[in-house]
Amino acid sequence: MSSLKIGFSRVLITPPMGVSMAGYFVERSADGVLDDLEANVVTALDGNKKAVVISVDFLHMNTPLNQRYVDKICRDHGLDPASVLIHCTHTHTGPQDDVNKGGDGAYLEYLGRKLSDAVGFALLEAKPVIQIGTGMEEAKNVGFIRRFRMKNGKIRTNPGIGNPDILAPIGVLDENARIARICREDGKELVLVNFGVHPDTVGGTKITADYPRFVRETVEAVLAVHCVFFNGAQGDVNHVNVQAKGGDLNGLELESFDDVARGYEHAKHMGRKIAAAAIGIYGKVNFSEDKTISYHQITTRVDAQKATPEQRKQAHLYHDLHVAGKDSEIPFKGMELTTVVAEAGRIVRLENGPSYFPLTISGVRLGPVDFVGIPGEPFAGIGRGIREQSGSPCAFVCCLTNGSAGYFPMREAYDEGGYEARSSQFSPDVADTLIETGVQVLRHIKT
Repeated sequence: MSSLKIGFSRVLITPPMGVSMAGYFVERSADGVLDDLEANVVTALDGNKKAVVISVDFLHMNTPLNQRYVDKICRDHGLDPASVLIHCTHTHTGPQDDVNKGGDGAYLEYLGRKLSDAVGFALLEAKPVIQIGTGMEEAKNVGFIRRFRMKNGKIRTNPGIGNPDILAPIGVLDENARIARICREDGKELVLVNFGVHPDTVGGTKITADYPRFVRETVEAVLAVHCVFFNGAQGDVNHVNVQAKGGDLNGLELESFDDVARGYEHAKHMGRKIAAAAIGIYGKVNFSEDKTISYHQITTRVDAQKATPEQRKQAHLYHDLHVAGKDSEIPFKGMELTTVVAEAGRIVRLENGPSYFPLTISGVRLGPVDFVGIPGEPFAGIGRGIREQSGSPCAFVCCLTNGSAGYFPMREAYDEGGYEARSSQFSPDVADTLIETGVQVLRHIKT
């Protein structure tokens, strides 16, 4: 007979003012707080077997920092490293994760202690599981494909609302919100939500968890549960509706540095719509008697994307201008400027190697709930490929989990161009490799 227990905890991780903020190619320091950042923890125990899934309101965690946190959690609580997932929701209005890029070393040390504390709290809070159900419901017009073919044949990311030169979007959305409903004895239910779209909705210099906060708040207010949000395959999906008109523009203002409209009120709108989908399917989930815990990791490798000598020469010119604060001398504006700066940075970094990169795909299964953690930003097609090829339509495919290695575009994006493929450090094989490995991980944790 199963003795599965699941626990929950939540801790605040809002940084001090003045910290360097991550998320853009412009320097920002935090000068206020719109809402607190959180770490939300779900623990599972069955006898001596334990697993932990953590969702952190952070842009990303570089792999060495993530490993440091995993090691501490495992030392403090007797866990297998393969059983720990640390997922970042990807808010663009949180602290920098790297001291070499201006990150606050004291805060990052404090964060590691807070995450381990939160795991301890959740282990103590664990309650016997009655049943677990999964389901999915559409959340329409929340995320939008952000890559477009233009009339001149070029590919652009976020070409601007109402741009008359747009020919067609490139990519297929996944507008399903996936949920898991965990019913426990003598404890609040947990509702876990997985949906893929960039939390790049607010901008500015005020700390905020962006729309994931409002998913959690809305679900909790309506259902009287604990809610945890996990971002999905969102590498080519954000909040920008290029066909917006009328009320679609409420709560949005144009940001000058990249020509993208952002706003705190729009983040609230997104959170409410995703929450509405979760609430809508909550009463109709498919309950399962499965109360097992399993976990597995596979480390694969992907070749680096290398540049030609001509590309390297141009990259050094743009990179040096950007580092010197002379973006005005680079002959591009808005998102096109961001693209060439990111591409130049990638080429300069990889000029002397490495020739390939290891990527670890992580899986944790809590009863019928399957998590597949990808250490970067996969295109929506990768999430779709993993689910379809594994036969797991409700699997939580999570971006930026146990590391942050950049964008993972689909193969065809490399021929098409655009910000994500031009900035990615990986060869065009990366999507195929991630799908294949993700399917292997899923099959392993389900057996």
